[in-house]
Amino acid sequence: MVAAQKDSQTATAILLAAGGGSRFSGAEHKLLTTIHGRSIFAWSLQHAIEANFKQVIVITGSVDLADQIAAFDEMVRVITVVHNPDWRLGMASSLQCGIAKARQLGADAVVVGLADQPAILSSAWQGVGASNAPLAVATYNGVRGNPVRLHAEIWPLLPTSGDEGARTLFKSHRELVEEIECEGSAQDLDTTEDLGALTELLSR
Repeated sequence: MVAAQKDSQTATAILLAAGGGSRFSGAEHKLLTTIHGRSIFAWSLQHAIEANFKQVIVITGSVDLADQIAAFDEMVRVITVVHNPDWRLGMASSLQCGIAKARQLGADAVVVGLADQPAILSSAWQGVGASNAPLAVATYNGVRGNPVRLHAEIWPLLPTSGDEGARTLFKSHRELVEEIECEGSAQDLDTTEDLGALTELLSR
């Protein structure tokens, strides 16, 4: 259980958890796979919540995460769940769902992460969220990863289709980008072979 803490972030977090995980060959959806007794999704959501955002938007799609979210008990107050019925169309559709909800909530910036990257620590969410740059991205040992911060002024430039999120903007608007060196790792759970690396990372 995550203890209630004072909100310190002005941006809104978006955790993308809609994909089908088709490359993962485990017995269940990869987000429900457990490491140290907790699901991949629970690890990721906990780290986002611990960064003290006023709101964490969770985009769901292929798998029911209601029980996972309910387990956060009193912290459910900061979580807004949005189901993306078009999740099969790719990441862009899920990101657009998150942006639409962020607009409704009056956010002027979002910090976006992926639910299959459980070793992204709360400090990374906080560091990227604290940036004043229109585009900010976490780096790990000099390599860009997630989460990323997107100011409202660039939301209209985000793709509306396909399987890419903000990556294209980081290439086309390099002058707007700030890199934030972070602890942790953007290692994702793509195949069952990734479980070993993530187990080691989450043991630290």
